[in-house]
Amino acid sequence: MEKFISFDEIKKSLEKKETDCRAIVQYYLKNIQTKAHLNAFVEVYEQSALDQADLINEKLANGNAGKLAGMVIGIKDVLCYAGHESNASSKILKGFESQFTTTAVQRLLDEDAIVIGRLNCDEFGMGSSNENSAHGKVLNAVDESRVPGGSSGGSAVAVQANLCTISLGTDTGGSVRQPAAFTGVIGMKPTYSRVSRWGLIAYASSFDCIGVFSRTVKDNALVMEIMAGHDDYDSTSSRKSVLPYSQLLHFDKKAKVAYLKETIESPALQSEIKANTLAVLDKLKSEGHQVEKVEFPLLDFILPTYYILTTAEASSNLSRFDGVKYGYRTPNAHNLESMYKLTRSEGFGEEVKRRIMLGTFVLSASYYDAYFTKAQKVRRLIKDFTENLLNEFDYIIMPTTPSTAFKFGEHSGDPVAMYLEDLFTVQASVSGVPSISLPNGKDENGMPIGLQVICNSFKEAELYAFSNYLTELTS
Repeated sequence: MEKFISFDEIKKSLEKKETDCRAIVQYYLKNIQTKAHLNAFVEVYEQSALDQADLINEKLANGNAGKLAGMVIGIKDVLCYAGHESNASSKILKGFESQFTTTAVQRLLDEDAIVIGRLNCDEFGMGSSNENSAHGKVLNAVDESRVPGGSSGGSAVAVQANLCTISLGTDTGGSVRQPAAFTGVIGMKPTYSRVSRWGLIAYASSFDCIGVFSRTVKDNALVMEIMAGHDDYDSTSSRKSVLPYSQLLHFDKKAKVAYLKETIESPALQSEIKANTLAVLDKLKSEGHQVEKVEFPLLDFILPTYYILTTAEASSNLSRFDGVKYGYRTPNAHNLESMYKLTRSEGFGEEVKRRIMLGTFVLSASYYDAYFTKAQKVRRLIKDFTENLLNEFDYIIMPTTPSTAFKFGEHSGDPVAMYLEDLFTVQASVSGVPSISLPNGKDENGMPIGLQVICNSFKEAELYAFSNYLTELTS
């Protein structure tokens, strides 16, 4: 039997003095070593984690430890951590050591969380399978022949395989929720601007969010309430007050729930996922909640809008990686121009180069209005439609993904098929609203199924409370 399933269990063990922080870290280090073949961790901070644990043990003895004393976290390899490498799972940032710590990570450290290592991901967060990493692919612990999802595949597997208590990922178009669904854990994307992006290596700045993987809703809510809030280093971070989400998990009202006709009736939707989603909706009806089918005529436009805008932003954000100041520099250059070209050609992976070219194309003078400007207008339509729907309903429920985890190599030769894996997650990303993926049974092959719940902006407290209720309802 696994020793620690939730942070609540860890806290109880610490309070009863059945264990201490050093023993907890050693427990996770042993798990990481035993399951090293899953390739979830890029680097394990063994000594620094043990040193942190010893310091926190002293704080516990003195009665001045933080809220997260005993929590062991892994961080995605796009989140900077001072004095440690951060290379976004890319050859082009090989050897880059961060000079500062991501605000979200620092806030967890300030409450005495212990960072045990950095986690594998798709290069620069671009991918849906974790096959695009310079560190190699991550294996799904349920079936090692299948992908864990992406881009935060390492973060999902770290929680799935009990290699840490919680992990941090990033979600641009589903990169927390999709791997959470594929691995059977909980994955939360907050409202855009709820959590500071300072220290996050950017993919698409108007979409990127730092999210949380956990085994329980309460753990997820606790971490989110500590990370969230305004940050002077990020002008886009919201000044709205942060509620104590983990203390507001009681749900006792009748909810008004919408589900989208186009998602449930999508030809891409696996039959078992459809059945499990409808079963949850039926259960909600039987409990007296109002459940209605609504039409969402813009579904077919979400993916094109998302990929036009994110690739455009990526082509701009990734222009800084040129071999001049940090990271990889080609040894084959004979002048400045060839140094730029060869460094980027050799340093970036195939998928990143594909997205940079796509983004550069849609931003070019001849196509800017036809693609980029039009996509911005459609984004506004999608955002307005979603927010209007969420003003009428408390929650939108849909599958997290159209299929369960697929085999390695199944979509790698077909970028469009890979992009379609984001079909149901991009709505929340384009709209900027919070969204969570919850485990919802398994298919005939034993692969986890995810249920996605969407709520209106800055209503994380309501989303966590309803999610907690749903996990109890469906357990």
